[in-house]
Amino acid sequence: MKLFRFGAFEQEKPGVELPDGTKLDVSAFGEDFNEKFFATDGISRLAAWLETNSADAPQVAAGFRYGSCIARPSKIVCIGMNYAKHAYESGATELPKEPIIFFKSTSALCGPFDQVIIPRSSEKTDWEVELAVIIGKKASYVEESSALDYVAGYAVHNDYSERAYQMERGGQWVKGKSNDTFAPLGPYLVTPDEVGNANDLNLWLSLNGKKIQDSTTSDMIFHVPFLISYLSQFMTLLPGDVITTGTPAGVGLGMKPQVYLKAGDVVELGIEKLGNQKQEAVAWKAI
Repeated sequence: MKLFRFGAFEQEKPGVELPDGTKLDVSAFGEDFNEKFFATDGISRLAAWLETNSADAPQVAAGFRYGSCIARPSKIVCIGMNYAKHAYESGATELPKEPIIFFKSTSALCGPFDQVIIPRSSEKTDWEVELAVIIGKKASYVEESSALDYVAGYAVHNDYSERAYQMERGGQWVKGKSNDTFAPLGPYLVTPDEVGNANDLNLWLSLNGKKIQDSTTSDMIFHVPFLISYLSQFMTLLPGDVITTGTPAGVGLGMKPQVYLKAGDVVELGIEKLGNQKQEAVAWKAI
């Protein structure tokens, strides 16, 4: 199943894309794709509802805006330097022995085709295509062997990063990761049955039409089941929480000379089976 959300920012409605590409407004189901939905086996309940109600559900009119594929979660947990080449291009002299963990503010969440806002005074806004894992049920002290049982689905995430804020302003990565529009998620949450092995997916990103990230999730240092189990030893993962699993080589930080976003740049990215995103960079301005 492919879940999506559509409509104005923070007023999104739930939708489902059928195998033939038809997009249905499932507002009549009565629930958003949020923590309560996932905690109460919402995907199975929605599938059962569709069996008897899909004919009456209206199709989503063309030209709609995609929102984040899930409502704002309790947390976005990020894994740093989880691809070897990216770790080295970022200046690491050795690979992490355990996952590097940081958080991204949930207020950074936005739609996959929304503009990305370059923060005020920013000169080092960067891009990172990443596989996101959405948790489907409460997870605490999970064994790696059963970790995938806790996955509701997968999505494309662009982990935008302001490198000066991240690395030159006290060493607190969250400051460089949390600006508004820095977490486009979607267009879809795709359920595990449609994805198969999440550590065998191609992912890519292009800047102004030139592909600069091109890799596979098999190159992760720490794979999805391990990450879920590992994180659950330190915190309870709640339904709807997002784990974003790191980016491959090809970020602006690692280029020589370094390259960062400027207004008018266009970033496109995608992951096999999960869909594509596209964002235009715009300068921050006071409202």
